[in-house]
Amino acid sequence: MILVEPSGPLNVGSVARLCSNFNVDQLRIISPKCDIYSLETKKMALKGIKFIEECTIYESLIDAISDCNLVLATCGRINSSKENEPDSLENISTWIRNFKEVKNLAILFGREDRGLTNQELIMANKVFKIKTHKDFPSLNLSHAVSIVLYELSKSVRPHNILKKKALDFATSKQIEDSFLEIEKLLLKTGYLLPHTLNAKISKFKKYIHRVETSKHELDTLRGIIHQINWALENKNKL
Repeated sequence: MILVEPSGPLNVGSVARLCSNFNVDQLRIISPKCDIYSLETKKMALKGIKFIEECTIYESLIDAISDCNLVLATCGRINSSKENEPDSLENISTWIRNFKEVKNLAILFGREDRGLTNQELIMANKVFKIKTHKDFPSLNLSHAVSIVLYELSKSVRPHNILKKKALDFATSKQIEDSFLEIEKLLLKTGYLLPHTLNAKISKFKKYIHRVETSKHELDTLRGIIHQINWALENKNKL
């Protein structure tokens, strides 16, 4: 469970309590905007107080998910673009049931007032939303966490065990690292320009996630890009 810049101590305490209710392994918080060790937080946490006491604080999202092999992100925004439309929580829960084992699953929850940024969302393997009434789409952070944890807790139940497949996606950290070289190559060749870099790279990253690229496939792509970059920098020696 990862909270990004939470600003409400009561919400943090409630989330810690929910972590206890649903047997979450760890609570991680990125740059909290409130005192997560306050009396208010502790009163709301109750038996979940250990998640506050053992909470790990990070300065960046990429550091917080560096050891996670599957990252899910919540999104409350209404987007008219079908290409960028978040999946439903129900579909995500069903999708997870297809895998034999999911280690180090991270669920990202954004800021109470504005959620996650576009740059944060593209670090997730899957982005989903909770279906609410169209006139009142916003949910309190702790309420959203409770709904998500309840729905995803169903995915641990045995279901067609023989048909399940191994989870071997490239991690968000691997994708971010790989795109450092990809950006370098595309800028060097003139395919990308500095002022359009972020928008186009974001589309590439979304594609990598959407096609569920494996670690081996990404390593192969990275090796090709690395060799092309080397050749361009050493063309006079070839």
